Amino acid sequence: MLTRKVLDEVSNLVPAARLAELDVVHDSAEAERAGIRSTPTVVVTRDDGTEVFRAEGVPSVNQVLVALAKAV
Repeated sequence: MLTRKVLDEVSNLVPAARLAELDVVHDSAEAERAGIRSTPTVVVTRDDGTEVFRAEGVPSVNQVLVALAKAV
């Protein structure tokens, strides 16, 4: 999966980043609460849960890195 590859690269560059994967088939209620309507969807939030970035589809490494910078 391309998204996983991007997030793995981001994780290698920013080891402190916390990544969580949601299986929307098995946890549809949580996916609905998060507003996830398609996969892949990548959401970056601040520690308080405020969303700073959302990509429906495969984001670039640079997009995720910028989003992480906005989250701190």
